[in-house]
Amino acid sequence: GGRVCFSLGGSEDKEPGEDQHKDGGASGTPKETGEVSGDKSMPDVEAETGANREGEEEEDTDSMDGSGLYSLTEDGERESEGGRRERAKDKDGGKRAARKRNRPDDDDDDAMEAWLLAELRDLSRPVWRAVPSLRSREIGRESHQFVRRVCGARGLVQRLELQGRLERHTGCVNTLHFNPSGTRLASGSDDLRVVIWDWAVRRAELEFDSGHKSNVFQAKFLPHSGDSTLAMCARDGQIRVAELSATQRCKNTKRVAQHKGAAHKLALEPDSPCSFLSAGEDAVVFGIDLRLDRPANKLVVVKEGDKKVGLYTIFVNPAKTQHFAVGGRDQYVRIYDQRKINENDNNGVLKKFCPSHLVSSESKTNITCLVYSHDGTELLASYNDEDIYLFDSNHSDGADYRRRYKGHRNNATVKGVNFYGPCSEFVVSGSDCGHIYLWDKYSARIVQFMEGDRGGVVNCLEPHPHLPGMATSGLDHDIKLWAPTAENPTGLKGLKEVMKKNKRERDEDSVRHGDQYDTQLLWFLMRHMRNRRPPRARREGAEPDTDESWSSPDSSDEEEGGPDHVQCMSS
Repeated sequence: GGRVCFSLGGSEDKEPGEDQHKDGGASGTPKETGEVSGDKSMPDVEAETGANREGEEEEDTDSMDGSGLYSLTEDGERESEGGRRERAKDKDGGKRAARKRNRPDDDDDDAMEAWLLAELRDLSRPVWRAVPSLRSREIGRESHQFVRRVCGARGLVQRLELQGRLERHTGCVNTLHFNPSGTRLASGSDDLRVVIWDWAVRRAELEFDSGHKSNVFQAKFLPHSGDSTLAMCARDGQIRVAELSATQRCKNTKRVAQHKGAAHKLALEPDSPCSFLSAGEDAVVFGIDLRLDRPANKLVVVKEGDKKVGLYTIFVNPAKTQHFAVGGRDQYVRIYDQRKINENDNNGVLKKFCPSHLVSSESKTNITCLVYSHDGTELLASYNDEDIYLFDSNHSDGADYRRRYKGHRNNATVKGVNFYGPCSEFVVSGSDCGHIYLWDKYSARIVQFMEGDRGGVVNCLEPHPHLPGMATSGLDHDIKLWAPTAENPTGLKGLKEVMKKNKRERDEDSVRHGDQYDTQLLWFLMRHMRNRRPPRARREGAEPDTDESWSSPDSSDEEEGGPDHVQCMSS
């Protein structure tokens, strides 16, 4: 810890909220604003031609509106008289044809370099500094703000490095969740096991069979339950609850709801130890109250017109707990109010958001994950084979995004996204390239880039609730712990090449967006390579299921098959 404080010296982050004041008009602007002028800190940047001034709107350099992969110019379209004379003298038609063939590649390379230059501009100089803040804390000034500012400091984010691995699972790890105090970490895996970790000493305190019949997608501690109740969902569509004892054992697990399709996500209500929400690929949102004899209550069936929309993600607004947002097999973020869901009125939707260029898009874009910010004012959504978008949750129905985060790749699995920092100062996401990306939320610039998974895909990112650090997982069978202990900020080594590769692959896929074959083949191959684990051990006894009378028979997401089946395969 001392080494970190010493090394920070004079490079730390802005105070949370400072840029938000600078961005005052952005919340009412439908287009992306990047505060580009604030991102340029080098002395020679001011001499650049075409640099944006403060307050101007940054042009989106990666439009997906169908006008083309990049904005290209044909330099040879109009030729001068001298050029014609020179061509008349050129008797070698083969050389001329070769030049013409190579010109599109040169233009593509130039366009790619221009795109990278726009995305990798320098950030402005940090305002918050470590040494003055340490001195202020020593004399009793602003001590209550010290931890919050440190955890949200850019200097610490840029010093994140791998601290260790937690190894116990025999399948890829799909879910991570810290308990409210941050002392325990729950993980769930394709091996159908759930492990409770004392992550600080890297020891598994408890391991038990989840009771699920297929991949465990989420396992979460219910708040204010004394870490004794764990809610789980899985590919088999079951929602189960595990009761944990103080003697570090699982007393039992029981089923409380059943989706007719995979259930990817649960949404906790911040102050409730007995109620939560679930969302499934059957388009159903269940409200679950463990105090009732029949815990599950169907809140809504999500539809666009008369067509059901399968769901991959759900999140409760931490400031307005009656509101929850869902996303899934179309391009819309939908917000509902539990107090007034009337499916005969706009299908019960309170309001919905979508990037303007995706509203009429022919590509079947999916939302793989969405999360609210710490205060519920912002909503972050990650799109399959697209970018990550930030919305103002207080905007009116149909509002466009505020920020756009680029550079990663979200194609092969149902990828997660999250805020990082006590005041949601950063955006963090995994990628198909196996790396972890962190963007500054206000400027949308990449501030950290780390190799996260040897298996090639990082799906789950869980920031610690109180400390500067996080846990991540993906196709590898271990859990990785990250902390800001590097002596110097990382140099984003290799970022340019990886971004180029991700961009090219995404553009190539967008040309054949109607064909799901490549994605499904990729998923099949990945699953085949990972199916080397030993057969699942039989449970010693049948675990009690509840609500057998009302729940549907066990079903898998294969019931939802057909032409509109999920494009991005489950993690």
